[in-house]
Amino acid sequence: MTFFFPLTRKLLTLKTTRYYTSATVPDSPFNLLRFLHLSATHESLQLTKQAHARVLLLGFTQNPFLASKLLTSYAFFRRLTESRTVFNSVKDKSIYLWNSMISGYLKNYSYVEAFDLFCKMGHFKAKPDDFTLATVSKVAGESRDLKVGKLVHCLGIKTGFVLDIVVSNSLISMYGKCGEFEAMKKVFDEMCKRNVGSWNALISGYANSGDCRLGKDLWEVFKNMQIDGMKLDGFTISSLLPLSAGEGTRGCDYGRELHCYILKNDLDSDFGSDVHLGCCLIDVYSRSGKVLMGRNVFDRMRFRNIYAWTAMINGYVENGYFDEALVLFQEMQLSDGIAPNKVSLVSVLPACSSYAGLMAGKQIHGYAIRKELSHDVALCNALIDMYSKCGSLDSARQVFENGSFCKDAISWSSMICGYGLHGKGEEAISLYDQMILLGNKPDMITVVGVLSACGRSGLVNKGLSIYSSITNEYGMKPTAEICACIVDMLGRSGQLDQALDFIKTMPVQPGPSIWGALFSASELHGNLEMQDLAHRFLIQLEPENPSNYVSLSNLHAASKRWDAVAGLRKMMKERGLRKAPGCSWININGKTHCFYVADKAHPHSTSIYEILDELIFIMKGAGYPIDFEELTQIASY
Repeated sequence: MTFFFPLTRKLLTLKTTRYYTSATVPDSPFNLLRFLHLSATHESLQLTKQAHARVLLLGFTQNPFLASKLLTSYAFFRRLTESRTVFNSVKDKSIYLWNSMISGYLKNYSYVEAFDLFCKMGHFKAKPDDFTLATVSKVAGESRDLKVGKLVHCLGIKTGFVLDIVVSNSLISMYGKCGEFEAMKKVFDEMCKRNVGSWNALISGYANSGDCRLGKDLWEVFKNMQIDGMKLDGFTISSLLPLSAGEGTRGCDYGRELHCYILKNDLDSDFGSDVHLGCCLIDVYSRSGKVLMGRNVFDRMRFRNIYAWTAMINGYVENGYFDEALVLFQEMQLSDGIAPNKVSLVSVLPACSSYAGLMAGKQIHGYAIRKELSHDVALCNALIDMYSKCGSLDSARQVFENGSFCKDAISWSSMICGYGLHGKGEEAISLYDQMILLGNKPDMITVVGVLSACGRSGLVNKGLSIYSSITNEYGMKPTAEICACIVDMLGRSGQLDQALDFIKTMPVQPGPSIWGALFSASELHGNLEMQDLAHRFLIQLEPENPSNYVSLSNLHAASKRWDAVAGLRKMMKERGLRKAPGCSWININGKTHCFYVADKAHPHSTSIYEILDELIFIMKGAGYPIDFEELTQIASY
């Protein structure tokens, strides 16, 4: 295939085949510049090299414009060695050339090299301009190097470039990323003139702080921006939208207001803005539990790329819509022809775990191998978790032991938790010890996983030893989750008094998970007094949780305290509390079958109950105790 591009009076002929790209290059600096622009447009490193060879052959190496364009092209292809070679070959370096090289390092995340080159400017008597300071300030922000940022700020004041809007905006962004919010606000307040970028930099700094206390300041800035007559753009909205999720009803209201502003001002008309803002809105609604509103945004998007599909799939998974997530994942490939990337695969795998969709999980794993994505640590961790929850522990272990990816703390935790889930305490402890020997420090998730495994396997002494080591040897502060594991472990083994003593002396305030663990253990061993104690604390801590009332009602029913049962039911009715029925499911031939308590909606329910009766008969014959009265009481709810 041949394209013709008019360059003054000559024609540039670009020939592209299956194996290479080449061109006939006209011999003039101007045409070579155009040719380099063409190589960037076609993202062809081969064309850049061809142009470079022509520059060397014709002796244009000292042309500042060609040199700058060449090093920029090489930096675009992440070939920084070639970029630096071009830079070093120029004897009389212009400030534009210095800026291009520093910017190339910045775009390739080589922050140390960028700052080193900036420092060398003084040796060559090259004076930095406003673009230099703005670029190096961004280097300081991205590397979170406050000292470099302050140095740039001082230099900006000394040279007067701090009065430039772009430099000031860059300083605001830098201070925000370094967590210096007072300095950030001071630079903003001292600006003689501001543009929308100034306000965006300030809002972005507050938004990315992760400090809820700054939320009030952020919304105040947002209001002042509108009072100042500045029109919000897509960047402003995208910075504010993540803060509108997870804040309850008011947070969702903020999200809706911003959504209305987007529609009213047609901010989603542009291709890039439509996708980016759409993804932000889907995320906001999904995190606020309004997944159907998120789907409405998704369906109305004019352009949908892999990020939009992934955001919607992730929203479904986070809200428990696992069937919808898997259907959408298939639709993405069949309808729009979009190939999943590693992020979309990681997002959809929990849906397979939750519905025990082992076949779907294996298909995703196979796809990852074919596309050479199986070396990604996040994807491998998700696969380990999926296989463990789907009952295929051997497959989880195969993924874990695969040497194609570098294991992190989550990898070890996922495998340890998988062993714990299957009651393989010895294997979980062995893997935990192996992790420690390799120099990996345990985190909270790892400890919870191994302690849960100890509890399920009755390895109380080993569990207590691990608990002692994390506090004494590693200086970890026990969390409520870790303490709940200890209570559960002691309680399962029948040591209820020791469990209660631990609750009284543990370093954290007992929460619902801890009292819930004590209640379950008391129920297992038939200790009514301990059950009653745990329930009183559960109701006090979670007065709106219907499960607590149902469990206490069953406890009273077992003691034939029918007045107390009636009182609890009346209290639940007055408070509008209703326990969601328990649900289990099984996946057969790619179809998920769900079953609720006393469910007879399934078309084969008669046959299912007949088989269940036969199983109960066999279990009774084998000597397994079955409390039918308790099952009936639970089913009535």
